Amino acid sequence: MFVNFFHDLKAAGIPVTLREYLTLMEAMDADLASRRVEDFYYLARAALVKDERNLDKFDRVFGQTFKGLEFMGEAGIEANIPEEWLKKLADKFLTEEEKAQIKALGGLDKLMETLKQRLAEQKGRHQGGSKWIGTGGTSPFGNGGYNPEGIRIGGESTHRRAVKVWDKREFKDLDDNVELGTRNIKVALRRLRKFARTGVAEELDLDGTIQGTAHKGYLDIHMRPERHNAVKVLLFFDIGGSMDWHIKATEELFSAARTEFKHMEHFYFHNCLYEKVWKENRRRFQDTTPTFDVLHTYPHDYKAIFVGDASMSPYEIAAVGGSVEHNNDEAGAVWIDRVLRNYPSAVWLNPVPEREWDFTHSIGMIRQLMGGRMYPLTLDGLDRAMRELVR
Repeated sequence: MFVNFFHDLKAAGIPVTLREYLTLMEAMDADLASRRVEDFYYLARAALVKDERNLDKFDRVFGQTFKGLEFMGEAGIEANIPEEWLKKLADKFLTEEEKAQIKALGGLDKLMETLKQRLAEQKGRHQGGSKWIGTGGTSPFGNGGYNPEGIRIGGESTHRRAVKVWDKREFKDLDDNVELGTRNIKVALRRLRKFARTGVAEELDLDGTIQGTAHKGYLDIHMRPERHNAVKVLLFFDIGGSMDWHIKATEELFSAARTEFKHMEHFYFHNCLYEKVWKENRRRFQDTTPTFDVLHTYPHDYKAIFVGDASMSPYEIAAVGGSVEHNNDEAGAVWIDRVLRNYPSAVWLNPVPEREWDFTHSIGMIRQLMGGRMYPLTLDGLDRAMRELVR
């Protein structure tokens, strides 16, 4: 079974190695999993998964291989059960005689069928009951109670009688091609890291303190600046028009980038980059920054990231006066080329699905100007873009 598990992980695209598999077997020989399926799940995940993006794939393979991790979504059940329903407020103590009187529903199929009915009918929280999804009772659905054969939903195992325990995949949003959220954007941006200690010394230097104390014979506390990501980033956001359809994705990217990068500046443009950009959209026509000033203010070691759908008239890229908003003296392609010459490390992130790029001529033009360094705004696309920026 374990060999099959290893091969299934490989088949699912998880880069597990023979060395990691042997490490898991050594841990099993040492009885680190304590013969509990939950402990084995966490042990196997720690030994075999080295990248957060593969956690969801691991969950799926684990469930298929060991049959104890069958997900409600794959059983045709999708429901957002209120957290309040699953909050355990009290324990219900049963004698052995009372436990013996509680009957199982009669197999997994009956459990799943009944669960669908409960989800359709239940309207509120239940505590200590025998029928509804709740806590502390004898119902086969919920947590914190007792039933000889049930489905634990939330909470922690008490009597270890559940035939299903993972009611949801905690990491389903970390797969390579899912829609983005702030959390998984941060996961991808972490590839673009180069740490340095700058600023005020406000963090305890434990090694320095130990060495100083040993050298002087009395407590000698050493402080040091906190480590920060030293990578410098310039973000250029396309705003307005067709980008209105992608506001959520770009907002999440901006939020994640502000957290990950200490040195980050952002500017806005519309459709294509021209001679001026701006910082506040409500003052886009009154308070602008010449693009030349950006090039002369931020040095060459900045990483330039364009975010836009690149969907526009080809004239906006290639022609003088082609802008839809003003009479530009130089073509947009000229300005993009200037930015790329000033910031050799640059990428373009496109929220349009990659399979649709060939349908829009301007996307091909921008992609060519970027030297092919255009990536989709997915977790996999961000990962490829970050790899490009750290080359």
